[in-house]
This record gives sequence, structure tokens and C-alpha cells, in this order.
Amino acid sequence: MKNLIINSLLLTFLFGLGKTYAWVYPEHRDITLIAIEKLPSTYRALLDTLWSQARIGYEFRLSPAVIEPELLTNPPYIDYAAWPAIAGDHSCSAENMLYNILQTEWIMQVADITAQLKIGLAFAKERDDRINALRESDLRLQSVDPDYATRAGSNNVHFLLALPDVNMTALNYVLSCLIEGAELNAISAYAWYHYSALSKASMLVNQDLTREEGSAIILSALADEAFAIHFLEDAFASGHVAGTWGDASLRKGTHDYYNEMGLKTSLWNGEKVVLTGDAWMRMEDAERAAYTVGLSIIQLIEATNGKYPTIMYNGDEKVPGPGKFNVCKNNYVPAHIKNTDFEIPLNEVFIKTPVPGLREGLGDLPRFRAEVGPFVGFSPALRGSLIWGGFGLGQETLGAVGGLEIAVRLGVGLDGVLNESGDGLVFLGVGWRQDASSSTGVEDEEGLENYGNILAAIPGRSAYNFRIRLPFYVIPGDLLVAGPILFLIDQQSLTDMAVTAVNGGIIGWEAGIETSFGRFQFVLGREMAVYFFGRTKEKDALFNVSPDQNGNDDLYILSYESTQFEFPILEYRPFRSFSTDQSSSMLIQFYGGFDVPSDVQVQLTTYSEKTSYVPPLKTYWYIGARIVFDWRYYF
Repeated sequence: MKNLIINSLLLTFLFGLGKTYAWVYPEHRDITLIAIEKLPSTYRALLDTLWSQARIGYEFRLSPAVIEPELLTNPPYIDYAAWPAIAGDHSCSAENMLYNILQTEWIMQVADITAQLKIGLAFAKERDDRINALRESDLRLQSVDPDYATRAGSNNVHFLLALPDVNMTALNYVLSCLIEGAELNAISAYAWYHYSALSKASMLVNQDLTREEGSAIILSALADEAFAIHFLEDAFASGHVAGTWGDASLRKGTHDYYNEMGLKTSLWNGEKVVLTGDAWMRMEDAERAAYTVGLSIIQLIEATNGKYPTIMYNGDEKVPGPGKFNVCKNNYVPAHIKNTDFEIPLNEVFIKTPVPGLREGLGDLPRFRAEVGPFVGFSPALRGSLIWGGFGLGQETLGAVGGLEIAVRLGVGLDGVLNESGDGLVFLGVGWRQDASSSTGVEDEEGLENYGNILAAIPGRSAYNFRIRLPFYVIPGDLLVAGPILFLIDQQSLTDMAVTAVNGGIIGWEAGIETSFGRFQFVLGREMAVYFFGRTKEKDALFNVSPDQNGNDDLYILSYESTQFEFPILEYRPFRSFSTDQSSSMLIQFYGGFDVPSDVQVQLTTYSEKTSYVPPLKTYWYIGARIVFDWRYYF
């Protein structure tokens, strides 16, 4: 019990935010691709020249042209349009991004997986097709990039800060995003890296640089700009424009809702727009964001020609590397150089970004909650089982048993760490169950069924029940053992292990599958129920026909206890509804189990004299289904 509580709290700490990046990889890449394709010819030619110089020595990894529109599955290299997609989601700084692009092999697997995702999204006709395409992609991405689900999970760097006042001007808002000590956000991350890119690009003017030094500086400037562009693109995703406030559950639920359903807002220049978000991008969304990204890239190109002489690099290095500011580990905007000359190019770009939603209070946008966090639940259920015989040694006839149960639960919801296919549900439940008598009799003889419950193989009975659910990595219960140990010695390994467990385990076949008529999920090993029959004031009783010590059939009345172990195998959820603090769903759960008798005692026999002989009872197996109403209240 102690370990379960520790693991529940730990999982909440690790995955309370879930994966809330804006735009999936192919969407980020498409935005940048469109932006570069639509550059004026003069600027495009200059960018091509910069790219050809930057890739010197890295021709094996970087594409010959700055963009490759037809780059699909199993790409042989990475083009510049992919850099912003790798930034933020698959790296934590420009330095880290460039290292991953140039030095790692797994980044090529990421490019292949996400190219397949693009195809899957393009052919998705229904919502469930889209969800399942994301499911496959996210699980594969997590396997090649173990930090994928938790990278930047501790802050809101991918989001816009909520608007504090409806009358706030664009300049005042952007300055509030950049002020030292402000919560790290998409605008501050963009401004930080865009300034760094311009300052390095300005070093190329009127400096005595060798060909190699110039190439290295261009590479660093392009890396900083790509990292900046990632967050500029994030600013156009509707779930991130809604404004970030509230607890982790509200932020994730609001993010997911507006990404799919869209959001009406305006740009800072007054243009009215409707936005969508991650995995739901339309062409107009891509083109709108691409126009602004193009403005940013043009500024970088102009900086290489000396347009921003006062935006200077202030480091000591003659050839600076890409920016090292880590957006995953920093939660607040750090101290930075105050340069009012940067406000003009920044505002040219920023004025074309969306106005975020208001902060909490009068006039704020409706918020939605994800099933993340602690909850108390109530779950009545109707059940039916097919039993192989009964407790008696000669009872082998197939029968049926129906019942009702009711339970309360205390747990932690961690659904959707990567996407809707995730299942991080953890709970302990206790309750009461009442069974009807079995459809089979004590003996397989005609006419006994007329006696109903009296001569049923298993008469009606009741039980206390205990139910537990916990994700697992390789084998059921492994997080209970490994969690406390790894928490003390290797939290990163625990994070990787827990993310994998929440999203279907190391095999991955226990992730949910969406269909147009509901959600299916294999859950064998994630949940177990134990029912304790005959533990009330009086034990359960049944008739039993067994040979006595002399081999003659005798009729016994036996009292007994039994312990039933039940293992859910498959779940089907036809619907789910969720408000800001409550969820309800209907669940059909298919299970298997066995029932073990114990403490059998003879109460009466057909002999008048007492006997020490107690007929043996056997364990029987069963399968069945439960129809569950699952209600939870989240704190």
C-alpha cells in the first residue's frame, strides 16, 4: 500500500502536464517549408547561399537545398524546414538541437516516423483515424527519443501568457513577456533566440573571418533562428493561444479542447482569425503562421547584410556556438541585454501573432479539464459470468452467474500523457458485491432447477471486494518495486520507465485504440480484483453430493469461504463525458478469473451421527463481462 501511494504521487509529479507541445512535427515542418517557399526571390537566393556555407563539413546529414518539398519517409538527410520541428519537441536548446541533428542517428528515425505521421494525418477521414495515427507515431517517437513525453513538461514555454487586461497594447504585452522573472513563455523563447540569431548574423559584416569561421557562425545563427521559429509557430496553435493558467489538469484539458475545436480570436494588428491546433492544422493555419515566420527569416537574412548594427553579440568568442539557454529546465525569463533597437524588428513580427485569451476572471475563455490529478470515484456495475462447473468435484457443467456490485475508488488520473491512447489510471477501490445463484444445480439431474437457489451449485452470496489498477513496464506490478528504488538513485530512468508504462508498456499493445463507435484497450495485467465471499457474520453455505468414506454418495450441507481473483482483459468504452471537475463514462470490461474455496466445514449430513470427514471442494474458473458506470470527481 505504501509503495502504491508513493508511485501514484510520483506519477502525478512526472506526468501531471502530459505532452502539450504545439503542432506536431510535420506541421512545424510544413509551416517553415511554406515560409521559405514564399520568400521573395532575392531573399530566397541569399538564404540558399547561407545554407550552402553552413552545411560545409556536414553534407552527409544536411540536405543539398535549404528545403526539400518532396522529403518523405526514410529521408537520407535533414533539411532546414525540419529544424524548427526538432527544436523544443526533440531538444531543449539550439546547441542541443544542432547536436541532435548533426551527431545522432535517432533523429533520422524521428524524421522517418513523422513523415509517416504526415501521411497518416493526410488520409485520416474520421477523428478516430487521426487519433490512432498520433497513437502510433507518439509510441514510436517515445521509443527512439525517451525524453519525448517529458521534455519541457515542467513549464509553459510552448504557451502564450494569458492577457492580463483587455486594454493592454501589443508593445506592453510583449514587454511583459520578456521582463526578467516572468514565467517562461513562447514569446520570450522566440525573442531570446531570435535576438541571439540576429546578433550572430551581424558578426558576418565587416569582420576578418576565414571560410571555416564564417561557416560556423552561419550555422550557429541558423540554429538559433530555427529554435526561435519553433516557438513563434507555437504562438499560432489555438490550444496555446487560449492562455495558460490554472492547474495542470485545466491547462492540458483546455489545450486539447481548443486545438481540436478551434478558437476565434484576432491578431495584434486587428485581423480576425479562427485558429486550430496540434494535429488539426488546416492549410490556412499553416499559411498564416508561415507568413510571420517568413518575416522573421527575412530579418535574419538582412542582419547578415548589416541592417541591425546595434544588435551585437556580446560574448568573448570569435566564433560563437548555438545558444545554450535551456527551455526545459528554466521556468522563468532570465536577465538579458536591454536593447531598445530590438523592439522594432520584434514588433514587426509580433504584431502578426494572435492575441491570447484573458487570464482567470471576468471574460475569460471557458476552461476544460483533462483527467489528470487525484480523484474520488463511484462505480456501480452489472456483471455476468460463465462458470466451468462449481466447487463440487463432480460439477463440470457450464453455467452462468449474474450479479451487482458497487464500489468507491481513490486514485490518480493520468490519461493522455502522450495522447488520448494513453492510460495512466491508478486507483484503489473497495466495495460490495451481490451474486444471484448459479444456473446449474448441485447435480446435473432433470427437475432440480425447480428448486432454484436451494439446490443451486453455487447459491446466492455476497462479498467484499478490493480492486487495484496500476500501469506496468514489462510485468504487472514492476513499478511498485522499481519506483521507490529508482526515485532515489536514477529519476531519469524512472521517468522513461513510467512514460512507457503509461502508454501501453514496453510492448505497446495496451495503448487504447479509437474507433468511430468507442475506444478499445487491452488491459491484462493493469488491473486486478479480489472478492472475499463468506466473510460476513455467517459463512456461505451450499449443498454438496460426495462419496463418503465408504464410497457411498451422501448429501452434505457445507459452510465455506472463498476468494475470487479476477483479471480484466479487454475494455470497451462507448462514451465518456467530462466537465471541469467530474467525469463519467460507461465501460464494458471483459475478464477472466478463478474462485478458490477455503475453511470448508460440515454443517449437516444425511447421517445422524457426527463425522470428521469433510468433502473436498475444488477451484473453478470463469469468464465474463461487467457493465460499469465510472464516475469520478477530481480535486
